[in-house]
Amino acid sequence: MTGSDGLEALLAELRACRICRDAPSRGPPLPHEPRPVIQASATARLCIAGQAPGTRVHASGQPFTDPSGVRLRGWLGLDEGRFYDAAKVAIVPMGHCFPGLDAKGGDRPPRAECAPAWRARVFAGLPAVELVLAIGRYAQLWHLREAAAGTLSETMADWRAIWARPDRPRILPLPHPSWRNNAWLRRHPWFEAELVPVLRREVARLVG
Repeated sequence: MTGSDGLEALLAELRACRICRDAPSRGPPLPHEPRPVIQASATARLCIAGQAPGTRVHASGQPFTDPSGVRLRGWLGLDEGRFYDAAKVAIVPMGHCFPGLDAKGGDRPPRAECAPAWRARVFAGLPAVELVLAIGRYAQLWHLREAAAGTLSETMADWRAIWARPDRPRILPLPHPSWRNNAWLRRHPWFEAELVPVLRREVARLVG
């Protein structure tokens, strides 16, 4: 796949995907109509690697149209116009469809079929990406591999060493911006005091 035409064809194929409903290989079929969500362009220099759409994003069809998105844009220092500019910012979740709710009303993990089917192909179409933000445990395990072998807190505490790695694109781990992580953020004030300024500086350089 080369160029924007190849990426657009891939995105059309991805948005028509029904693997988790029609041919699931990892558990029961998705119990609702899939609605794959992605934002991508061959010119994007920043990639946000999240978890999976929640109920509001499933309804809107646009990533991070929920309180998590408000917090994330605050961390990045981006308004909605720049955040949703696909020419500058790619948003590629680990699972492209809403995975449903568990018995406690929380989101289920991303469908396991999704990343193996699509992730390498999508990133092959993002040659300009210089920075990947690995948000949450699932994205960190995929993008950081052995560097994310501990807990999320351990991975986050090691962010400076991860940031110094010679990876291209560079990778920066982030906790999920869900309000469910308020307690984690209170226990780790260094995140907003030390990591967020580095994050904002890099985002400003890449996105403007």
